[in-house]
Amino acid sequence: MEYTDKEYCLEVWGDWACFTRPELKVERVSYDVITPSAARAIFEAILFKRYAMRWQVTKIEVLRPIKWATIRRNEVGAVVNSSMKPIYIDDGKTRQQKNTLLLLDVRYRIYAKLVFIPVKDRPKEAFAKHQPSADENPMKYYQMFERRASQGQCFTQLYLGCREFSANWKYIESTDNLDNPLAEDRDFGIMLYDMDFEENPQKPNAMFYRVQMKKGVIVVPDKDSEEVLR
Repeated sequence: MEYTDKEYCLEVWGDWACFTRPELKVERVSYDVITPSAARAIFEAILFKRYAMRWQVTKIEVLRPIKWATIRRNEVGAVVNSSMKPIYIDDGKTRQQKNTLLLLDVRYRIYAKLVFIPVKDRPKEAFAKHQPSADENPMKYYQMFERRASQGQCFTQLYLGCREFSANWKYIESTDNLDNPLAEDRDFGIMLYDMDFEENPQKPNAMFYRVQMKKGVIVVPDKDSEEVLR
């Protein structure tokens, strides 16, 4: 069977967004627009099946002008895990006050392909708990996503960069007669593309790419493209 990767479109918007630059660790500073990794996470919140499929972001349309704001907020300086004692935020070393340079009133249309992974190409660990049928095909996942997206269902709350900045969203079934994106050309320079979990899931390497917006449209290259810097 020949597999085709079907492309889908979501429109997302929110009052605040922060797509943090990894090179600035002390204070949070957002990129100018949503990153491909943040866009991928939005699709994964609706449907994600490890080993069976993945999302490849193909295009981002910026629908509103880029606006900035600065806020100061309290953050927790420690990370909780199962081996640690409880965190007490009243401890002066735990609670930290930091500035954040974030985006205001954002709205994007993001396009992504649902890439089906054939059974023969899946690793051995994919069959530890479940043995898929030999005739499994991408239509199963296309229908799952379309049903969930059209009904507004998601496994986790969609967010814009940081979890506290929740996102509103809608599924675009037809891309005909849509509003035009922002009529602006800009070069945003080098931006985080995503983390490469395939080679080393425990310590993934960062991938970057050069972002150029033409008439409000950002074309996102494939992860295996030469345009992606590792």
